[in-house]
Amino acid sequence: MAVIQSYAVWNNKGGVGKSTITFHAASRYAELNPDKKVLVIDLCPQSNSSMMLLGGGVGGENSVLNLCTQPVPKTVVGYLSTVIAQGAGAPLPKPADFIVQASSYNSSLPGNIFLLCGDGNLEPMSPAISQAAAAPALTPSSKPWNWIHSIFKNFIASVEKADASDWMVFIDTNPSFAIYTELAVSAATRLITPVNADDSSRVAANAMLILLHGQTPPHPIYGAWTYAVQAHAHGLPIPQIHVVVGNRLTQHGGAARAFEALSDATSDTLYKAYQTHPGYFVPRQIPPKNLEEFRASFSIALRDFNTAGVVAAHLGKPLSKLTQGYYKVHGDDVYVNGDRVAECMKAVDNMCAGL
Repeated sequence: MAVIQSYAVWNNKGGVGKSTITFHAASRYAELNPDKKVLVIDLCPQSNSSMMLLGGGVGGENSVLNLCTQPVPKTVVGYLSTVIAQGAGAPLPKPADFIVQASSYNSSLPGNIFLLCGDGNLEPMSPAISQAAAAPALTPSSKPWNWIHSIFKNFIASVEKADASDWMVFIDTNPSFAIYTELAVSAATRLITPVNADDSSRVAANAMLILLHGQTPPHPIYGAWTYAVQAHAHGLPIPQIHVVVGNRLTQHGGAARAFEALSDATSDTLYKAYQTHPGYFVPRQIPPKNLEEFRASFSIALRDFNTAGVVAAHLGKPLSKLTQGYYKVHGDDVYVNGDRVAECMKAVDNMCAGL
């Protein structure tokens, strides 16, 4: 029994639905695999995936606030603060002191989802995290950068050690490559990369690869300080891209047509990276030999999550619990079509099947 995989849901671009995808991937995987446990680590200061998992709407917000305001917050900030205050080499805190069972707050979820809650204080705390990572090494064996960047990787290992179940881990992220995003990426073995059907996704895909792996030639001034260089120097593995998720795609013309527009914006960039650096991607049983095969191997279309997917997440409901009808979202009545729900769930099922 062990951690199956740890997936960071990340792209260097906002508005691509990272938190919504995290919620649906985690909740559906848990439903489809009742014999396994799912851990969600929310390393985005907005804490949207935490709010969804803890019930959605105002109730979810209040639950997050309650966890954040405890004497020792049961959040990513509470865990980070405790580990950093105790110092490198100290025994790690018990994971059970910080994670919560989502179904205790949200009866729509199965009992095998656990959450290390997000926390808005992650943003003001980030200078302290950066300072701890940049501290001078007092002995040859002390490696402050590696210690800080391995905090959540070690947290996952602690969860595995404390509970010998099969664990699937999802890590929600912020689009900016802030220090807490570096920690999120460092904790993952694989990446789920959401993109939109627009030209800016090509730029974001290229930026993501540079942030993770560096650029050639390195920048003459700040090149030595980048995450890519430091991770290589400290032997910290970079997660591989497992799947590119086309999100917020139009319903009109179907997913295939929508994905052509997506492919124009991003697939060329990603396929060129695959051709020159196949190690950036999770290997496939049959390696793709052309762009079309690459798209078939590495991309999934979720179609339009602006309706069923977003409404379900706002309510803290898995798609399996969402029925056709009107729902209140931020004071507005939003109609959800049952066919759209079924299409969204089928797409999420396809994504979960490949994890």
